[in-house]
Amino acid sequence: MKGRPVNSNTITEYLSYLRSVRGVSESTVQAYEGDLVRFTNYCENSGVLPEAAAPYEVQSFISDLSAEGMASVSVNRALSSIRGYYRWLIRFGKRKDNPVGNLRNLKTPKNLPEFLWEGEMADFADLPDTAGILWPLRDKALILAMYSAGLRISELVSLSLKSIEGDLSGGRVIGKGDKERYIFFSDEAREALAEYLPARQARIKAERPTDRLFVNRRGGPISVAGVRWIIARYADRSGLQKNVHPHALRHSFATHLVNAGCDVRIVQELLGHASLSTTQRYTHVDMERLKKVYAKAHPHGKRAGR
Repeated sequence: MKGRPVNSNTITEYLSYLRSVRGVSESTVQAYEGDLVRFTNYCENSGVLPEAAAPYEVQSFISDLSAEGMASVSVNRALSSIRGYYRWLIRFGKRKDNPVGNLRNLKTPKNLPEFLWEGEMADFADLPDTAGILWPLRDKALILAMYSAGLRISELVSLSLKSIEGDLSGGRVIGKGDKERYIFFSDEAREALAEYLPARQARIKAERPTDRLFVNRRGGPISVAGVRWIIARYADRSGLQKNVHPHALRHSFATHLVNAGCDVRIVQELLGHASLSTTQRYTHVDMERLKKVYAKAHPHGKRAGR
């Protein structure tokens, strides 16, 4: 990234962690880096290192972004970048308290879908491994399957063993309007499913077998209400100041694809949307970045970037 270098070893380590361990896309890492560079500069002007910032200093930084006229979506992304950074510090014993624990996102226009940034989504998918609640093997597979395939909750609960490929690379679902489409599972989702399936088989009762992919603890088909309850339990544990619900995972899937440069018509196909206009709302997050690129590249673009 061009511009002022990051003057914090911990932020440099965190960005390296996102790239090498989390596998976050380079475009997203660069967006987080821009936010954290700006936050680092603010902290330096206040005479503190970002890893030692107090809650009021983070709050003041976020308030300044809003006062400068930054769009609420972009301010929330900056806050997401900072949250991820402090979660990483705490996770690896570099800090004990969380200075952003009580900060809430700014309100955004109601037409914008609720979603998680890539770092937030990665942390949320890891919760079954650390929270110690419910059925971790199933829950991680469920979360990753729903997110990596952009599934509606009704599509998730209807998945059967027959509907997915033997190598767990994807499968077929019936969406709205009885429209069939092919879905893909990420490598991480495939690994989680492979670990879950033997545990699933052990729960299935011989007298009442089911072909459904996801089952409850009693071995029966999981319900829509059951999935909502599972996601809600992990949302409570996440510490995210967001309304995390099953459909938010689908929104996150679409938003991340659009931000990574995926053609909106391809995203439309992957989501099973009948109308392109329904899919185009996922272009909102990248608009602020596009404005900055235009302002930098176009000879008369500086006004547009303000």
